[in-house]
Amino acid sequence: MLDERKRNILKEIVDEYIATAEPVSSAVIVEKYESNISSATVRNDMAELEKLGYLEKTHASSGRVPSAKGYRMYVDELLKYDNISLEEIKYIQEKLENKADSIEELTKIATTTLSEITHYTTVSVGPKTSGQIIEEIKFVLLGNRMLMGIIVTDTGLVKETIIKFDEDITAEQVDTLNYYFNNKLQGEPIEKIDASLEEYIFRELKYSVKIIRPIIEQMKKLIQEEENIYLEGANKSFELPEFKSLELAKNFVNILDTKELMLDILNTGFAEDIQIYIGDENDNKDLKDFSVVTFKHSVGDKDLGTIGIIGPKRMNYSKVISVMKYISKKLNENDNFNKKD
Repeated sequence: MLDERKRNILKEIVDEYIATAEPVSSAVIVEKYESNISSATVRNDMAELEKLGYLEKTHASSGRVPSAKGYRMYVDELLKYDNISLEEIKYIQEKLENKADSIEELTKIATTTLSEITHYTTVSVGPKTSGQIIEEIKFVLLGNRMLMGIIVTDTGLVKETIIKFDEDITAEQVDTLNYYFNNKLQGEPIEKIDASLEEYIFRELKYSVKIIRPIIEQMKKLIQEEENIYLEGANKSFELPEFKSLELAKNFVNILDTKELMLDILNTGFAEDIQIYIGDENDNKDLKDFSVVTFKHSVGDKDLGTIGIIGPKRMNYSKVISVMKYISKKLNENDNFNKKD
């Protein structure tokens, strides 16, 4: 257990290192933060913090930098998450209060806004398809042998696909398809688009197999598609001092290019909780030099997707989490999707 003075010194060292990216000496702490404490006292406290694992030396003659343990103490116990300006609040409000036609679009807007304010790389993934309730199925005729199929779910998820045929299809047939698909599927889980649906449509319509089968097959492919990851602001990270290291920069690019890893990052944690993983706290060793901060947004028990930030351990956690908390609050207030609950 750290006494109050050591806690203050640790916070000041982390604040200074986040601001400057330079190892912090006792002289800097005395000059900028602790003018009423002697340099010798600060040096002793810093040596004790290092011994306890909260600080590290980059080389023998340097000042100290926070360790992963130091960052964890800083995040859990030393920060106040009110680092958001009135201008930033107004900007978030303007962005998120614009009408979004789907939850995926709203998630993209939130992801871009988060990156714009924090200047870090942000990533997001929309809600999982499984378990979604079908609100509407719509087919739109695009040509004599082509349809657009649209699935809309109760969370605002919109899935679209193009269906091609080997024979002509009429507007009257499309109207009939719309009626029977909605009659069978409205209010049902999206997984109901299966073999039994195909049997039902054949039985009711007796249309050519060359019309019914392509529709069912394409819709089944649509709901089985992997989740799409949205990435914003990757270029911003390469302006940070840490990315002068070619190895670190290359590792970061590989992380962003690995879809499975990105999905693992975004699919951790619990609804509405902000999760913070620092260095080796990340399950994947490729993330040992990075911090990941994520939050899931939801309405009631409906998962609406996950948004996260990936950056160096020397992250401005106060800014990141303050902005995330406000964006999460505004997403949960969004009338376009709350009205269904």
